[in-house]
Amino acid sequence: MKKITELKPNQVFVFGSNMRGVHGAGAARDARLLFGAETGVAEGFTGRCYAIPTKINPSDGAGRPLIRIALSVEKFLLTAMERNDLEFLVTPIGCGLAGFEPSQIAPFFLGAPPNVIIPEEFKTKETA
Repeated sequence: MKKITELKPNQVFVFGSNMRGVHGAGAARDARLLFGAETGVAEGFTGRCYAIPTKINPSDGAGRPLIRIALSVEKFLLTAMERNDLEFLVTPIGCGLAGFEPSQIAPFFLGAPPNVIIPEEFKTKETA
């Protein structure tokens, strides 16, 4: 998936955030500047976005424990199932500033509903 710079009316930008909701770098910065993500919102809908926290603090590279990220992704997928009127464009969450490998995050998206578009980095035989 190439860098997302615009959204159709029914699309939602899904990005990795930190637990403080400071969207200062990477896809989180794009979410804030391009799609209205609000500072202080660490998880859930914000602007035309959905935040999934993958880092603890904005200023260091410490990722959240994988089990916590998995629970946040599960919560997101339940939301996506309920909101089948929307298309969710997932960025490679956790694989930039949080320092995880796609192979660590991709399994959390197994069984994602069809309105969740996962990035190429997350596609495997099971998720394709």
